[in-house]
Amino acid sequence: MPHDHHDHAPLSPSGHPYRKDDDSPLTYWQTMEIAIRELLIEKGVTTAAEVARQISAMDERTPANGAKVVARAWCDPAFKARLLENGSDASREMGFDIGALRLIAVENTETVHNVIVCTLCSCYPRNLLGMAPDWYKSRAYRSRVVKAPRAVLAEFGVTLPAGTTIRVHDSTADMRYIVLPARPAGTDGLTEAELAALVTRDSMIGTGLPRTGL
Repeated sequence: MPHDHHDHAPLSPSGHPYRKDDDSPLTYWQTMEIAIRELLIEKGVTTAAEVARQISAMDERTPANGAKVVARAWCDPAFKARLLENGSDASREMGFDIGALRLIAVENTETVHNVIVCTLCSCYPRNLLGMAPDWYKSRAYRSRVVKAPRAVLAEFGVTLPAGTTIRVHDSTADMRYIVLPARPAGTDGLTEAELAALVTRDSMIGTGLPRTGL
């Protein structure tokens, strides 16, 4: 009688598979991660449950966090001032702990457009924006957005007036950026939650704009 057959990867003592879902060989870094994780569990430094909790917490980090921060800044001038003065403290004020990193918020205006990059690797405000998109980590983006930001933005569908100043901000291991996009016109009657729904991940990187809401 026909039946479904599934190959399951062997599990480590912490309950995580040793192999990837497609059963292809582990990379060097995946092997190292497993070895270190299992050693820390064996030595009692952490537990499998704590590892699982941390993974779950990381999975919950999405651009919705950053969108809430942006929407609050759009609605509350005092909070906006605090965000631009100290992005780390303002984010913590809303319950988003970004650790020891220095977060810098840069504001888009009618004459200035900001774009974020990490030219060395893929430094990114994950606690507010979740995992970085693949293109953000690509060599093409990291090199080209510095040399030809206007052309790169056009490829993302963002065409700016010739007189707009484009500022490219290079993230580092201990300093991250988030763009505070300009609030779309015609959104005066929207609630803070409705405004947050207009904020896209790319608009907080600078390679996109908020939805209009119209």
